[in-house]
Amino acid sequence: MRTDASPGSGSDPGDASPGIERRLEESRTMRRPLPRICTALLALCLSATAATAPAQTRQLLNYEQIHKPVVADGGMAVSQSTQASEAGAQVLREGGNAVDAAVAMAFVMAVTLPRAGNIGGDGYMLIHLADGDRAVAIDYRSMAPAMATLEAYVGEDGTLQGHSAGIRAAGVPGTVAGLALAHEQYGRLPWKQLLQPAIELAADGMVLSRDEAFALDWGRDRLARSEAGARVFLHPDGSALRAGERLVQADLAWSLRQIAEHGADAFYRGAIAERLDAGMRAHGGLLRKADLAAYRAIEREPLRSSYRGHALLTMPPSSGGGPGIAMTLNILEQFDLAAMGAGSADALHLLAEATKRAWRDRRAYANDPVAARVPLAGFASKAYGAARAKEIAMDRATPAAEVRAGDIWAQESRETTHFAVVDRDGNAVSNTYTLGADFGSGVMIEGTGFLLGNLIGNFSLQAQLDAAREGSEPPANALRPGSRPVSSMAPTMLLQGGRPWLVTGSPGGNTIPGTVVQMIVNVVDFDMNIAEATSFPRIHQQVTARGELDIERGFSPDTLRLLRERGHEPTQGQTIGSTQTLLLAPDHVEGAADPRRPGAAAVAQ
Repeated sequence: MRTDASPGSGSDPGDASPGIERRLEESRTMRRPLPRICTALLALCLSATAATAPAQTRQLLNYEQIHKPVVADGGMAVSQSTQASEAGAQVLREGGNAVDAAVAMAFVMAVTLPRAGNIGGDGYMLIHLADGDRAVAIDYRSMAPAMATLEAYVGEDGTLQGHSAGIRAAGVPGTVAGLALAHEQYGRLPWKQLLQPAIELAADGMVLSRDEAFALDWGRDRLARSEAGARVFLHPDGSALRAGERLVQADLAWSLRQIAEHGADAFYRGAIAERLDAGMRAHGGLLRKADLAAYRAIEREPLRSSYRGHALLTMPPSSGGGPGIAMTLNILEQFDLAAMGAGSADALHLLAEATKRAWRDRRAYANDPVAARVPLAGFASKAYGAARAKEIAMDRATPAAEVRAGDIWAQESRETTHFAVVDRDGNAVSNTYTLGADFGSGVMIEGTGFLLGNLIGNFSLQAQLDAAREGSEPPANALRPGSRPVSSMAPTMLLQGGRPWLVTGSPGGNTIPGTVVQMIVNVVDFDMNIAEATSFPRIHQQVTARGELDIERGFSPDTLRLLRERGHEPTQGQTIGSTQTLLLAPDHVEGAADPRRPGAAAVAQ
């Protein structure tokens, strides 16, 4: 049984109507004893319920809180896909650990969430192991193929072409290698067992919900870029599959079976690699079997910092999101956010100003660590954060265009998806992965059944082209054969006493670091439970020349007026991010799936 992200799904008295709440309060006040027979019957019913009720139906009873997290006594899985969360929880029930569950969830979302879940894209996984209290970061970001040079993406008219969609936008996918590395090093159950739920879903098909059908309709032009993809997701007349229709992905089931039988070698050296190579050659792509064979997922040391007494673990480069999160929190730590209050003009102003500075440094210094040194100590430095904090004036906003990168060396697409899982032993996984844009490049190679990402567009190609014309040094995050583009993805954990406490992350492209920071601040500074922290309205500070402040609905007009008086330009638009979060209390686990995207769920072991 699952509990959805929507409020009111539990059966706890905390979700009762006001009339029931009033009667409960009257009962407590009058202190009338129940007749003995009623007491006995009640005890019998409660004991029977406790023996049969799924763990996730229990919620925290707290009349001060509107939103309640899902609560479990064992492990829990939370993701943007109900089927993936259920698959992860089932793996835990079968004796798998958090890494096993994460692998199963990732493969299921490659079937159920084709706009972001994938085996043709990339991502990052952060693992904290209960045995020895070790933490590792797995970088399975895409790599540029050997033939992917800047010149390959400059058209005859001198403009960039083919880098954001189409067959040349694809990098070397890293997802399968990353999941295989995690399982080989830290998994417990047989590899084939973990792929079986995804294989069955792909082969048998799934009935599309309204949200899933809407996404296909929204992306139909991109999905029509290859005949193979159009046959899977579109009708012969070019219209998208509709709600209630069954999406069957037979070729994807074939690819998943190959991976189940032969491991990652099937993807990078075997039958899948052969099909990818042939399709790329036939249609003018740059990816070759040699690129696939050369790919390696990398195990890295997590970026470590702290926030108000909690140890912080996040992704190091090639992620730029992790360094940005660490630096933003170091700036915020110089201020008394709790005294300002959640959603106040002061707090929002401070979040925006800290983000501007962290983002400028991220753009200036974050890079593929193989291609260039990255000042990790500076991003994590408390002294550097304090220095940047002194630049912030509380009565006025600094225009984004005027914020410059600091001397950090002195200290040394919004479409993605995130999931988290923890097992009863305390192992925890936070994972974010992506195709880049919705449905990635839009290209599916014949016979493979999966979309390829458009990760070439994540390199700083325009800045690189401008630098080449000016004869200056290429920027950080320049395209080089074999390099990995910087990403905002940043699975993150806070620790207490050396053990995972808050496990979180979000999709959202450039909004990811700010979304994760706000989740942490809401819990640590504003004392929200994780369901409240998830549902609280968010902001995103743009760092374009105009520097708009994107806001979600829910902030008062008075607050927005105060922000405008300080020089901000608040603009209400789409929702921001989709956090999937777990909190590990001493005697239970809490989960919160973000209601901003339909289908998200937290499911207990």
